[in-house]
Amino acid sequence: MDFGKVAEHEIASVDFTLPEDGKQTAITLTGHEPVKDPAFYIGCAKWGRKEWLNMIYPAKTKEADFLDQYVKHFNSIELNAVFYSIPNAELIRKWKQKAEENSTNGFIFCPKFSRTISHIKRLKDAEVPTDLYLSSIHEFGRYLGPCFLQLGDNFGPKNFDILENYLKLLPVDFQVFVELRHEEWFANAAERERLFGMLHRLKKGAVITDASGRRDCVHMELTIPEIFIRFVGNGQDFKESDFARIDEWVVRIKNWLDKGLEKVYFFLHQHDEKDTPVLADYTIKQFNKHLGSDVPEIKFLSDDTPPKQQQMF
Repeated sequence: MDFGKVAEHEIASVDFTLPEDGKQTAITLTGHEPVKDPAFYIGCAKWGRKEWLNMIYPAKTKEADFLDQYVKHFNSIELNAVFYSIPNAELIRKWKQKAEENSTNGFIFCPKFSRTISHIKRLKDAEVPTDLYLSSIHEFGRYLGPCFLQLGDNFGPKNFDILENYLKLLPVDFQVFVELRHEEWFANAAERERLFGMLHRLKKGAVITDASGRRDCVHMELTIPEIFIRFVGNGQDFKESDFARIDEWVVRIKNWLDKGLEKVYFFLHQHDEKDTPVLADYTIKQFNKHLGSDVPEIKFLSDDTPPKQQQMF
């Protein structure tokens, strides 16, 4: 993921401190009690990484079988593959079968809306591609998690009514998180309040994207008692910084869990995806230790296993 990327020499100057909770978060969690068994899903954005051969995939694994291996290590994936074209039902059934045959961890796919809907149609007159998209992804059956609707950098508050009307037309029981990137959604207090209030009323989630160069997208607004976080690390050379950022997320998520947060979707990205399993493994360990999750740790196959990782607290 290149969104929010900064030059390496600038990373040390970035303030990665998580902002205070937004106003909508307090409204959303008011009256909630801690749930007995909150759900945790931790994964990556892609499974087709040759760099993971002999790391978490057996050395001779064919590319066609990468998903078979991925589902053995992770319980979810932020499915970006369907962004570039509306998937056909046959392909979805093929992916579902791979999860059925190889996963034992309650695996789910969290598909991105196709760009035909979000970036080409820009949500206008998008009924036909939306129907095709929904029809296809429902082939995942019990393996379907929430979908996320990512809108372009130039999709600003002037499109509020278009966004609201589109979300109203989606099936009521369809789980959706919305990712917005235009700076005015966050910089303009009135637009910010109107946006997150609308998502709350419609029971749609708000994606939080934690990237070095766009700290405004770390808006800390919960519109439903679930979170969908896209965490963008800075690679092996900045591992300690990324680990510290994960530690801070653990503290904040613990606070939300104490107030009634029900589900956590946490997806790891890096500009160079080679070491993403290492970052994911650290995340899983910290979530299991401090948040009470029970997500299986990554099984590394070679000597390139993660070094002893710092422990928080």
